[in-house]
Amino acid sequence: MCTFALETIISQTMKSAPLLYIVICLVAGIVAGEYFRISFPLFPLLLASVAASLFLWHRPYAQSAAVGVCVFVLGWLVMERQQRALQVEWSNAEVSYEAVVISEPVEKKKTIGVDLLLAKSGRKIKSYFNKDERSRHLRIGDGLKIQSAIKANREWRQGNFSYKRYLEIHGFTGSTYVAGWKWQHAQVSLRDVSRLERTRLFFLKLRSRLLSRLRDEGGGGDSFAVVAAMGLGDKSSLSKELRDVYAVTGGAHVLALSGLHLGIIYMLLSWLIVGRRWRNVSLLVIILSIWAFVFLVGLSTSVVRSAIMLSVYALMSLGHRDKMSVNTLAFTAIVMLLVNPLSLFDIGFQMSFAAVGFILLLLPLFEEMAPMQILLVHPVLKWLMTMMAVSCAAQLGTAPLIAYYFGRFTTYFLLTNLVVIPAVTLILYLSVAVLLVPSLLHLLLYIAGLLNQILGKIATFPGASVEIHPSLLQTLLVYVVILAGYLLIRKITQVAGWSTSRRGW
Repeated sequence: MCTFALETIISQTMKSAPLLYIVICLVAGIVAGEYFRISFPLFPLLLASVAASLFLWHRPYAQSAAVGVCVFVLGWLVMERQQRALQVEWSNAEVSYEAVVISEPVEKKKTIGVDLLLAKSGRKIKSYFNKDERSRHLRIGDGLKIQSAIKANREWRQGNFSYKRYLEIHGFTGSTYVAGWKWQHAQVSLRDVSRLERTRLFFLKLRSRLLSRLRDEGGGGDSFAVVAAMGLGDKSSLSKELRDVYAVTGGAHVLALSGLHLGIIYMLLSWLIVGRRWRNVSLLVIILSIWAFVFLVGLSTSVVRSAIMLSVYALMSLGHRDKMSVNTLAFTAIVMLLVNPLSLFDIGFQMSFAAVGFILLLLPLFEEMAPMQILLVHPVLKWLMTMMAVSCAAQLGTAPLIAYYFGRFTTYFLLTNLVVIPAVTLILYLSVAVLLVPSLLHLLLYIAGLLNQILGKIATFPGASVEIHPSLLQTLLVYVVILAGYLLIRKITQVAGWSTSRRGW
């Protein structure tokens, strides 16, 4: 009975979300390309599988298998291409080069850390300048002429987190230490850099000016750091103690811009812009505004995922079709993995897709089991239960990954989300209002400071965070158990005669 139910659900899922099959094959190909090296070329195999998928049109199952092989080989190929792009032979000798600063400076014990974009090659490197008065005043967009030795990325691990893999995922091919007398400001031409990087640099300089304005008018401190992280995606001002407070309470996700933040911004823009007569133009303006914000906050993985899904959501709403679904999530994954297959191994990518996937999977079940007659009469109760359902679904999706990578499970995540979600909404709305009414900045910083105090108090509760260090196999088995529990509950609801909603699919 269970096997039949599982086969039925898988069959229904593949029919309603055919792109999920493509994602599975693409992920398998990327994993194969990461861990296996072969001597024969894959491109002829790709052409053969494409030809086979075309000639087998009268045999649906055989054609589906051929399409799966085609996507699998494509994933392997894009992974090999990405690995070749990251292979750089750096000389151990000092070299002279021109670069542009592309990140806010981070003050460390003996150095000032900034990210650099090399003007000639367009490659990114991590750099550590000798800490002095000059390096403290480095800003995004500063052109530099440097003499130093660039070294390949070095491995450093904490638990299951690999720093070398993190650097590769984000496109860094080396690192360097720059002595105080071996660099100077210079006019640097970016003609050899891609248009995408130049556009990204333009928005990063705009963000840097906004951050400087906020810092000058409101001062620094933890309140400013939280506003900078939530509103502009800059986490360079966050102290280790503040990061720990948000991590222990389960509120770290609000410091990393994601679907929650873009969803709030999308709703705000919809209220301000969308009209009945010019609906198409309004949606186009909203989409362009969303992507401008994505560039402004630095093109992080979770924000790009959210922006793609919101763009699809907006476009499909024009045809009054099913909007947010597993198929939309799968399409987003395909686009991101083809652009950067190493994203698959990014913690942010995994957690972002796990959270949204489990929300789409479990939220319809929560809604079906909720007493709708009562909720319709009490909208506040409906909002509260919906938020708790979304929080539980996202927690189920991400908790195994958090435990695997960071060795932690937060127990007060529901209480935390009841605090942080309204606070984030208010902080984002006020951040927009501050651009028009600067005097609201002090209110904005006060709310951020109050949020820090509340989470700091929650972090002191007994058992706020439980240390746990599962292996990769144990983590996968936890997901198997969760999905098995979902299938069991779904089967029970069908036997009980409940009409399970299909909206999440």
